This record gives sequence, C-alpha cells and structure tokens, in this order.
Amino acid sequence: MASGERRIGGDGEITLQVDAAAGGRITSLRMRGHELLVSRTADPLGWGSYPMAPFAGRLRDGQLLFGARRYEFARNMPPHAIHGTVFDRDWEWLSDDTLGIDLGSAWPWPGRAEQCFRIHGNELCMSLEIHAAERSFPASAGFHPWFRRDLGCGLPARLDFRPGFRYACDDSGIPTGALIAPGDGPWDDTFTGLEREPVLEWPGALRLEFSSNHPHWVVYNQRPHALCVEPLTAPPNAVNGGAHLVEPTRPLRLEFRLRCGASS
Repeated sequence: MASGERRIGGDGEITLQVDAAAGGRITSLRMRGHELLVSRTADPLGWGSYPMAPFAGRLRDGQLLFGARRYEFARNMPPHAIHGTVFDRDWEWLSDDTLGIDLGSAWPWPGRAEQCFRIHGNELCMSLEIHAAERSFPASAGFHPWFRRDLGCGLPARLDFRPGFRYACDDSGIPTGALIAPGDGPWDDTFTGLEREPVLEWPGALRLEFSSNHPHWVVYNQRPHALCVEPLTAPPNAVNGGAHLVEPTRPLRLEFRLRCGASS
C-alpha cells in the first residue's frame, strides 16, 4: 500500500493523523478537542511523535559492537548517533492502522519494524515491533512524543512522574549502568522503578495517563514550549551489551498506552 498521511479515529474522544512519509510519525493527536503535539518543524527530531528503532536514544560515538565486530552509524547528534534508522524515512501502510518499514541499508542486519495504532474509547494503544529476517541482532525501541506545554486554555502542563531510580550518565550523556536517586530536574534522563504510572495534566483542560509493557522511561523537560515522556525497551546505548536480542522467531515489542480523561 502507498505511503502518505491518514486519519485514525474521529468518532470519539481521540483522533490522530499519521504520516508514513514523515518517519511513520503522529503529526497530530487530538484528545477531547485539544491538539497535544508540537506541530511540524524543519527538525525531524523535534516534533510530533515518532518511533525509535532499532535503537532508542543515544548510541555512543555512533558505534555498535556486536559479535566481535564494530559497526559505524551516522552521528546525527554529534558525537553520537541517536534514535535509530526509521524516524526520518518513508514507511508503508500495511492496513488502515498498521505501518511497516525495513530497517534500512545503514543497519547491518536484515529486518523490519511495524507500528500499529488502535483506539478503544478514551485510550490510544500504540505498538512498535522489531523483526529479524535472517540473523539475530541487538535492538531497542521507543516512542518519542513532543507534548505541548500550553494548550491555549487553562494552565500549562504539569507532569506527575515518580521514578524510583535514574540512570547515571557520563559526561557525554550516555548511561553508565549505575542507578542513582532521581533528583528534582529539569531532566534529560532515563528512569526506572516507577512508583506509579506517569500522568501529564493540563489543569482545566485534560488529564493523560501513560503505561508501557517495559519499565524504562525518558523524560525531557528542558524546553519552554514542550516536554517529552518516552517509553523505551532499554536505556540508551543498551544495544552495546545489554539490549534485547531480536531473533527471527522472537521479535521485540513495545506497547504504549495513553488514556485521556477530564482534568481534576
């Protein structure tokens, strides 16, 4: 099926637009009449909500060591590579709610990624799968939504996020593997051990609850106009030693659920 932009939903509280040609990203997410995402910009890293595969977050020095070989990737956030090989390439619609893409010539192993978007009442269910075609390889996956701080009504966004631990990072922003106290932020960090599911609320407008089938989250709240709450299958750079091993009979699957309701 062709690439292009499609609308999903529209009969209830949730409507989204997904553009296959813009990295398979959500270009618009409306809940209860409010647009939640940062609109299109020239920077493919900074708007909408896009999939990260076959690695999520930073990859140290654009290098991946696996099976005694070293592989090099474009350093699109120098000195590191970031967010995988599919967020700025054309996807293909496989059905009304599912897209697919090969992992590209930059990735050393044949494989595919698939996304699915489904709406159930007041809940948006998103999934991202990474499939190996022939040989096993390390991988991680994530979703990167850019939420607006201000919806144009009520008060700015307020994040209720209660992690147990933060991954300590070295001077180049790469997790060391050590877990430390979360601290107070602002953050550009990865967390785990949450006490409860994250909640993003725009007082007077909307309440949004998040959940994932993996325990790792990135929060980026250092911009005045937007903040990011990102589910990941593993911390950044985990493909270098600790990430999931995708096998031809065992894909990696990330599920991300967003449930909307009235603001308290």
